[in-house]
Amino acid sequence: MSTARSNEPIVDRAYGPIITFTRFGFMSLRLKLMITGSENIPATGGAVLAANHTGYMDFTFIGAAARERGRLVRFLCKKEIFDHPLGGPVMRSMHHVSVDREAGTASFSQSLRLLKVGELIGIFPEGTVSRSFEPIEFQSGATALAAASNTPLLPIAIWGSQRVWTKARKPAFPRHRTPIMVAVGEPMFFERREDHDVATERVRERIAEMLTALQAAYPDQPRNHNDRWWLPARLGGTAPTPEEATELETQRRAEKQARKQAKD
Repeated sequence: MSTARSNEPIVDRAYGPIITFTRFGFMSLRLKLMITGSENIPATGGAVLAANHTGYMDFTFIGAAARERGRLVRFLCKKEIFDHPLGGPVMRSMHHVSVDREAGTASFSQSLRLLKVGELIGIFPEGTVSRSFEPIEFQSGATALAAASNTPLLPIAIWGSQRVWTKARKPAFPRHRTPIMVAVGEPMFFERREDHDVATERVRERIAEMLTALQAAYPDQPRNHNDRWWLPARLGGTAPTPEEATELETQRRAEKQARKQAKD
């Protein structure tokens, strides 16, 4: 696990080449990245970037928005990625933060240290990809980190990334240019003494508003009925409703826990 052990800035040797590789990936996948509001990301100093989560490549699109300000983002990612023999070394080389769902104190402390030395921390408060493509329940870690570090929280909405690679679907290699929209909102500030469940709901509502605006402005529509899978049910798509998605996620976690217990 990568840590910030002092007040010295982090030296990045791997992040640059990985960004270059990612840019070539955008071109090969024919992605049309449309970013607004990147000027809200501070040019220096720490900040928490909190975004909705509809696809597995969301972190690369947030990273692209930060690069418009000359910044790099340290993302909180699940421990299983760090345990992977290939993914682990890459994640550690980029100084991302490993999150153990059963012991979250260490990742919070590490993120707090990074914020205090002026780093950007990227968080998906939903904790998982939303199968409904609508914001589901947010966890309160993002607002707590922003308050504890006295740094701003930037709400971020992403739309279109589910068309590239999302939960329960194979990665897509589109024949047509796929728009990916990223909107960075104005900073939000929180205090340690406030109710972070209430504060977190404010963040979720703000991101939901931003997401609705992106969906209304999205320049592409499903080409046929079978292509309506990437639209939420609220917009006439065939994605699960938020209630159905919650049930599916609960079932998935129960099955995962059962497999783990059987293995142990």
